[in-house]
Amino acid sequence: MIVLLHAYNLGFSAWQVAIMFSLYELAGVITNLLAGLMGARWGIKATLLTGLTLQLCGIGMLFGWQESWARNNETAKAIIFVTAAQMLCGIAKDLTKLGGKTVTKLVTPDEKQSRLFKVVSFITGLKNTMKGVGYFIGAAALTFNYYFALALLLLFVAAAMPWAIVGLSNKLGRARKENVKLSTIIRQRYNVNVLSVARFFLFGSSRDMWFEVPLPFFLRDHIYGLGWQRVAVGALLAGFIILYGQVQSWTPQLVLQPLKQSPANKYVQILWNALLTLAPIFMALMLLVSPVFITHQLQAMTGVMIAGILVYCVLFAVNSSVHSFLIVKYADGDKVAMNVGFYYMANALGRLTGTLVSGALYSFAGANAVYGLGWCFVASVAFAAISTGLTVLLKDDMGGLMCGSKLRLVS
Repeated sequence: MIVLLHAYNLGFSAWQVAIMFSLYELAGVITNLLAGLMGARWGIKATLLTGLTLQLCGIGMLFGWQESWARNNETAKAIIFVTAAQMLCGIAKDLTKLGGKTVTKLVTPDEKQSRLFKVVSFITGLKNTMKGVGYFIGAAALTFNYYFALALLLLFVAAAMPWAIVGLSNKLGRARKENVKLSTIIRQRYNVNVLSVARFFLFGSSRDMWFEVPLPFFLRDHIYGLGWQRVAVGALLAGFIILYGQVQSWTPQLVLQPLKQSPANKYVQILWNALLTLAPIFMALMLLVSPVFITHQLQAMTGVMIAGILVYCVLFAVNSSVHSFLIVKYADGDKVAMNVGFYYMANALGRLTGTLVSGALYSFAGANAVYGLGWCFVASVAFAAISTGLTVLLKDDMGGLMCGSKLRLVS
């Protein structure tokens, strides 16, 4: 958030910002693959501490970003420098994230699937809630000073390190066999492979096709967009992430249990995946066809954007909760770090695709930013639909699909 809003303020385009984030996402592809190997060989504590250390290095490097580069036609230098710093942060983020997804499997008995579902949903939701708080703090801190915002971020990351050093065992997450090879990570269970490809289309490209770069740029755009200030943009994105995290946390209890869909299986994921496509369909039609955006009716545009994003947020959170449970459910015992690492490699590849394609669509598709964002949502629909089709291939038919206590959709 700090890098994106600072880059917008300095006059960088959506495509240029997408390039800045390209190595951040590409690093995630490689890191998640190798992080699973690291976790299996050396334990979760080693990957977490390595990630936190690299995060401090990446943030520290961003202090060297000079505003004069944008004024002196040295845009390429700025892009290269920030991209390199973001690469370190991308490696750090995925090394750190691995632990939270694997520990739940390691400490929960296999027969306690309902309990595992609740624990995974709660931890994933809490993580995203804190991420949303970070979005808001970062945007608010930027109103004071870019360097102040970075210093605050450094302080938060440094504060987490003592807890990891003291609170985690060196053996947590290690595979029983020490001769774990890269080929072992690539050869995954069938369901892990299918769910990973579905993750690529759903979580990487369907969401990041419009959320990460195009949406903040559109909200800030004073000509074709909503013309919001940085704090307002940060507040909306933070609200999205916080609501997303809270819905994730309570999905098993408040959504799926009343519908008799807990613990989840592939049919539950297919249903909610299909429902998710409705939100980007609505947004694409409003942006590309409706006179509300074509004639720039600002109040109506604001209402449509908030309503569409809110609906997507809730549906996406349920999908995320189910997906996060399924990958842990399908993971293979002491190889859970490798399974989850492979899964998030697919996620990072999807985020990379979504970031680059969305930056290109927003910048170059259509006559202005309205059409650019509209085509981003069209791409989001396509990727969400593909993800739905892929989920059908999962081999997880036990339990069928209920919709309440009396309506059975699949036997």
